[in-house]
Amino acid sequence: MAKRVVRTASVSDVLAVLRAIAPEHLAEAWDKVGLHVGSHAQRVSHGLLCIDLTEPVMAEAIKRGANLVVAYHPPIFEPVARLTDATLKQRVLVEAVKRQIAIYSPHTALDAVRGGMTDWLCDGLGPSEARFAIEDRIVTNDHYKVVVFVPHDEADAVREAMLMEGAGDFGRYSGCSFNAEGFGTFTPGEGANPSVGKVGRFERVRELRLEMMCRAMDVGSVVRAIRATHSYEEPAIDVFKLAEDRPAQDEAAGAGRLTHLATPVPVATLVGRVKKMLGLPRVRVGAPAKARPIRVVAVCPGAGGSLFEGAEADAYLTGEMRHHQVLELVARGKTVVLTGHTHCERPYLPAYRERVAAGAAEAGFARVKWSVSKSDRCPWVDR
Repeated sequence: MAKRVVRTASVSDVLAVLRAIAPEHLAEAWDKVGLHVGSHAQRVSHGLLCIDLTEPVMAEAIKRGANLVVAYHPPIFEPVARLTDATLKQRVLVEAVKRQIAIYSPHTALDAVRGGMTDWLCDGLGPSEARFAIEDRIVTNDHYKVVVFVPHDEADAVREAMLMEGAGDFGRYSGCSFNAEGFGTFTPGEGANPSVGKVGRFERVRELRLEMMCRAMDVGSVVRAIRATHSYEEPAIDVFKLAEDRPAQDEAAGAGRLTHLATPVPVATLVGRVKKMLGLPRVRVGAPAKARPIRVVAVCPGAGGSLFEGAEADAYLTGEMRHHQVLELVARGKTVVLTGHTHCERPYLPAYRERVAAGAAEAGFARVKWSVSKSDRCPWVDR
């Protein structure tokens, strides 16, 4: 086996790793992602990750010998007219230039990419049947195709269960489905509990490919109905987005997520999962007196208020939202969970560090050290 070559890394080398994890073209048009300070040619031996690049974080970077800071929030957002010691932003930038510390920001590109910060938040809410980008859901407002392979004699029951959850409507028609006959083959392994056949024996079963369309909001319910009605221990289920002819679940990048929980949960359960995931003793919750079980959750790190407009869900999870928007949502029977802007962002940094370190090692830059800032914290405390 050839020995892996471990090389010293430049800023350009490290940027290739960071951009592979969160491609910059996924960022919002208004955002300022990318390299803010530094030369592409300068060497990198230690990268420090943070949410906000404050003076304490810059002092920590200097003390640790970091020559790259990856700051989630862009330190340069509005144009900088001068570099003096007059403001926090200017002082940090002057220090970075003087110490030759490069600064990079991934911000909304890291939110939008699959497997990034937003999906990490969704993962903490529990298993999901389907997950969509909110941006995609609002803009296209199109239908999805749910496909399941079912034994021939069970097809009517599974089709009826799907119809009951909103599948099969298309234009002025209802009960729409496509059915194609064929054979399914499988061999149940040790520990399996097959409804057809025996463990260790190859089986050939007459099956029907059953396809039905449904709205994005109903995908989770339709998939749950299939699982509840289907006799197979592991039914084969596919979800396709009709407009772009590609799998809809866990594929498309985009702003925010609508995650369909595999099992609807009470508000208290959802809130408990959020607090556990983020390590918070409390969060702010707006909910009607008789809140419905939570089935679909709209999720956005930071401030998701504007993104949530037009997105239909049972609950909305973000860091902060306008007061009157919360009032309106609660009046409509929705639940709102607010964690504080950076409280739903900062806990992701250890997971991000692992991804960056693994990507750098794979690219041959294992000598680069990656740390999460200990000085980066929320600017206020609850008293």
